[in-house]
Amino acid sequence: MDRTYDVIVCGLGVMGSAACWQLARRGLTVLGLERFDIPHTLGSSHGRSRVIRKAYFEDPRYVPLLHRAYELWHELEAAAEQELFVRTGCLNLGPADHPCVRGILESVRQHRLPYEVMSADEVRRRFPAIRPAEHDIAVYEADAGFLRAEGCVRALADQARAAGAELRTNERVAGWNADDRRVAVRTDGGEHTARSLVLTAGPWLPVLAADLRLSLRVERQVPIWFRPLAPERFSVGRLPVFIHFLDDRAYYGIPDDGRSGVKIARHHGGATVDPETVDRTCTADDEADVRGYIRRHLPEADGPLLDATVCLYTNTPDRHFLIDRHPQQSNVLIAGGFSGHGFKFAPVVGSVLADLATAGRTDLPIDPFRIERLRIEAQVMS
Repeated sequence: MDRTYDVIVCGLGVMGSAACWQLARRGLTVLGLERFDIPHTLGSSHGRSRVIRKAYFEDPRYVPLLHRAYELWHELEAAAEQELFVRTGCLNLGPADHPCVRGILESVRQHRLPYEVMSADEVRRRFPAIRPAEHDIAVYEADAGFLRAEGCVRALADQARAAGAELRTNERVAGWNADDRRVAVRTDGGEHTARSLVLTAGPWLPVLAADLRLSLRVERQVPIWFRPLAPERFSVGRLPVFIHFLDDRAYYGIPDDGRSGVKIARHHGGATVDPETVDRTCTADDEADVRGYIRRHLPEADGPLLDATVCLYTNTPDRHFLIDRHPQQSNVLIAGGFSGHGFKFAPVVGSVLADLATAGRTDLPIDPFRIERLRIEAQVMS
């Protein structure tokens, strides 16, 4: 223990890497600790691509954060000199009275986002790969697409290092303690000290913040890549990113960029798991669920399975984020519970954490993400 840092960040997936970037570029001395490699395939920041969109069915209050996230992704692309954000548009499909479709329309109207509403027949004409249900409508957002997931994590980590952050991989955090002046983090490589601590451990957050008894649920998800029977209909430029809201479930898809096939997955509906023991193979049931959707709504995507991966969501009960101070330790910040829709926000989450670490406050709207609601829930459930 030969140095005291300004900040230690535990967990260097997309959120932790973004936090290191934002903290280091403000001149702080930063140590980032990652149990695995950067990136890796055991958490929540892999899978080649992630949807990015502003027409936000989850809540209109996310849209101002998305405006800033888009700006920061552009900054990162310029600094990294590589394409990370692939614009394809996003097609949101479902019955007009579906709560998520209504939520999308509320967001675009409240924030005056450009959008287009299509009938099922219009969707079939413009995007012949998709077979919507007869009662479906679609809300199309042009300023949307996908992020190259591993490329984003690498770029964030590289820029953090370039700004002066020290990032250590394959070093597991065993625990931490804090008082008002310092924190000490114990790892299998020794002990590190800092003035403040940021916990961005994804599905391992319930362990690192066990004292808070947060009501977080880790959920297994299985994105699958297929070789389409009509590849030209599923390529970037022909097919947008899409989200399809059915009566009792939702699926999403990301077009083929010529590298890996078309990606299709169910959003939520997975088993509750422990990240240490989760089955990381694609089972016959996993494939059957997605193929059942494909055969009804994307029949020309029903080709050979090219690849699959297991990804982990860390869900809060209301599926809104957790970004806040530890209630007993003001120099410990916690960000997690991104509930399967957080990746696109990573640079703005990093900026919020840097605001809180340096100024003690942020102008960005994070009131819905306070920790107390989750502690109350945990107490009720205990």
